[in-house]
Amino acid sequence: MTVADALRDRRSCRSFTDQPLAPGVVDGLVDRARRTPTAGNCQGVEFLVLESGEAAAYWDTTLSADRRADFPWPGLLVAPALVVPWGVPDRYVARYAEADKVRTGLGESAGDWSVPYWLTDAAFAAMALQLLAVEEGLGCCFFGLFDHEAAVAERFGAPDGARAVGTIAIGHPDPSAFRPSGSVDRGRRPLDEILHRGMW
Repeated sequence: MTVADALRDRRSCRSFTDQPLAPGVVDGLVDRARRTPTAGNCQGVEFLVLESGEAAAYWDTTLSADRRADFPWPGLLVAPALVVPWGVPDRYVARYAEADKVRTGLGESAGDWSVPYWLTDAAFAAMALQLLAVEEGLGCCFFGLFDHEAAVAERFGAPDGARAVGTIAIGHPDPSAFRPSGSVDRGRRPLDEILHRGMW
């Protein structure tokens, strides 16, 4: 499978079977996904992997009983693995305080970064993880944490200041429970609308 194949085949899978993943699969996916580019080779993206009871604790933290009762994607809640990529700003600030980067002025505080590269790098890793899951023949779904980020950080002991770009559910798709998102009919914008050659 090529990268182009994986991009073509990737879909947000919201219904999984309860079949567990083979031992070592998630670790292998994360090991490959962590090789995406990072600013200054900071390697400041870390991955929280939640399986079985830990995944259940995630849903207890992010999905209230009231909301769960009418949650439109119950098959998402049985995904055997959840992976939360976190960007750790302190690693970036420390790296950019080193001699070869100090001239950038980014080694004092995370507030000096107009673009928080810990989120950029974590997003790279999140995309790579999804493509790697597709290559493995698995389903995946990326979804945001939004106002649950702090609660997830506290519940699972993320370091102070770490930021999560979202969560990736990984598992075996359940085609019998397939229900497309309401956004799927929007289609793709044509290339000539989004490609600006030489000037906007």
